Amino acid sequence: MHVWHSRGSAWGRRLGRGGIGLVAGCAAAMLIGGLGVRFGWWPYGAGLQVVRTAAWAVLAALPIGVLALGLALRAADGRARRLAAGALLCAVAVGAYPAYLYQQLGQVPHIHDITTDTDNPPAFVAALPMRKGQNPLDASAEVIALQRQGYPDIAPARLDAAPAAAFERAERAARAMGWQIVASVPAEGRIEATDTSLLFGFKDDIVVRVAAQGAGSRVDVRSASRVGRGDFGVNAARIRKYLAGL
Repeated sequence: MHVWHSRGSAWGRRLGRGGIGLVAGCAAAMLIGGLGVRFGWWPYGAGLQVVRTAAWAVLAALPIGVLALGLALRAADGRARRLAAGALLCAVAVGAYPAYLYQQLGQVPHIHDITTDTDNPPAFVAALPMRKGQNPLDASAEVIALQRQGYPDIAPARLDAAPAAAFERAERAARAMGWQIVASVPAEGRIEATDTSLLFGFKDDIVVRVAAQGAGSRVDVRSASRVGRGDFGVNAARIRKYLAGL
């Protein structure tokens, strides 16, 4: 019995350390993969593959942590229990966001161009040169149908303010989002901006259109990713947040 406790304790500690090391290595790989794309060390596809592989590898830490915890509990080894619990917690913490994104794949349309006006989407002007060689601005009938089905709540904002005042509010709201403003044309009621993701440095383009409607104004927004066929719901979430702030 003493030999079993000794061996179980030793293996529990080894597995706990191994699980923590595996998760730490996967987290580092995700970070480096994303930063490599952001700083141009390798192409988008290569960086995404590194992150995807590391995310799947994190799953291996879960059974390792469970086995380590079982051995630690049987051996009544407090240190081994802490290491095993640490491996499990680290695996959950690092794998939570990739798991959320994977779950989103089945929940949102596989499109990258979202607009509040599906009949007459706001047009990009200043952003067009920056999108050369990137995703097309795809407002085809198929994409519009997918958006209407997946995001029925995405709709324009109506403000009880004249277009000039509404434009000022729209621009303030855009700056409050932390976007980089690339064009502000009050005469056309057009604001264009770019939003950059934290890790990969992905750039999404946004255009806001302010127009008179009755005694007030109507504000439409369009958000489009430069890379990736699908956006995991990011563009729709961005539009919702912007309109809520507006």
